[in-house]
Amino acid sequence: MSSLFSITRRELSGYFATPVAYVFIVVFLFTAGIFTFYLGQFFERGQADLKAFFLFHPWLYLFFLPAIAMRLWAEERKSGTIELLLTLPIPLWAAVVGKFLAAWIFAGIALALTFPMWLTVNWLGHPDNGVILGGYIGSFLMAGGYLAVGSCLSAITKNQVIAFVISVLVCFVFTVAGAPMVLSFFQGWAPPLIVDTIASFSFLTHFNAITEGVIDVRDLIFFLSLMAVALFATAVIVDYKKAG
Repeated sequence: MSSLFSITRRELSGYFATPVAYVFIVVFLFTAGIFTFYLGQFFERGQADLKAFFLFHPWLYLFFLPAIAMRLWAEERKSGTIELLLTLPIPLWAAVVGKFLAAWIFAGIALALTFPMWLTVNWLGHPDNGVILGGYIGSFLMAGGYLAVGSCLSAITKNQVIAFVISVLVCFVFTVAGAPMVLSFFQGWAPPLIVDTIASFSFLTHFNAITEGVIDVRDLIFFLSLMAVALFATAVIVDYKKAG
């Protein structure tokens, strides 16, 4: 466990060693505010809640989180530091999980800095804070899902741009899998079991359920299982690349 903590601390401090992290957080907060107050028509709705805020999270994450994940392994391979990392007396799983946790914590910090919006709705009215808390939990779990997928795809290539593009495409598939437009395409010819299976892989389906204030164990299991599978795949790919 000490190896895991060391890698996580090293990677997390690396984010804040350059201005890039601060620029990312500022841009994320600014974009989230624009989406909430303008596109989400926060004031026009006349309701003291954060539904307009959480509505755009999947789409914000679709571009922001692959930008974080693309550097996890691609940068290590391009700079040649991956050989040094893997020769350290640490298990491979600690390196994979540690780098992921650092990215997840960084995303959590950016998400936590949106707390003024929570304070704003409490100042304007009397929102259901339990629902808002559930929305934050769901958003954090969804962020972990995006980052785990991005980590796996970052391990495939040493080109960060390619890693970013592929991550966006794959995460987009996971995001819209449960959308009515997608499901209607399969409902015309596929049996209900296949349609339900496709819908079950949708980030939107599980995230929207949590933002309604209902934290279902199945939604938690989905995100945690996705992270576990993606990180296991990352370890397999990194080990294969090392052997090659």
